[in-house]
Amino acid sequence: MAETKPLVGIIMGSDSDLNVMQAAADMLTQFQIAFELTIVSAHRTPQWMFDYATSAKSRGLKVIVAGAGGAAHLPGMVASLTTLPVIGVPVKSSNSIDGWDSVLSILQMPGGVPVATVALNGAKNAGILAAQIIGSFDEEVSKRIADYKQSLSDEVMKKVEKMKTV
Repeated sequence: MAETKPLVGIIMGSDSDLNVMQAAADMLTQFQIAFELTIVSAHRTPQWMFDYATSAKSRGLKVIVAGAGGAAHLPGMVASLTTLPVIGVPVKSSNSIDGWDSVLSILQMPGGVPVATVALNGAKNAGILAAQIIGSFDEEVSKRIADYKQSLSDEVMKKVEKMKTV
């Protein structure tokens, strides 16, 4: 089988974020979208962050999902360095204040540097949103997303029927 070039970059500030960010990878795997997964620390490896963000588009990436806890500068800094859409995942980390510091750091971006922000630890939705962005120009991916959403509806309707017997 030929190796497929990644379309989505999933990055996180530390390997301790992987337990949250894995959900984005799982959703992209379910939608059969190639991705890369790595650590990029805005504070500890700023040059690596710069190189990653500025080369992302030329390497074929279409979307970046960036998870970060604490001060959570990674998504915004990456967004400032690329024209690709960046989806920020605030991560409740051990150095976080109930996660609000991460949420607000990612959510409150200055005008001109948008970061799409999902809920605290919301990597699953970040993966789905990345897939929907890819699906906007790839009909096969769009069909898989439509099937997934139909399965969510079917699941609820089965529960509706089950509740009628209670």
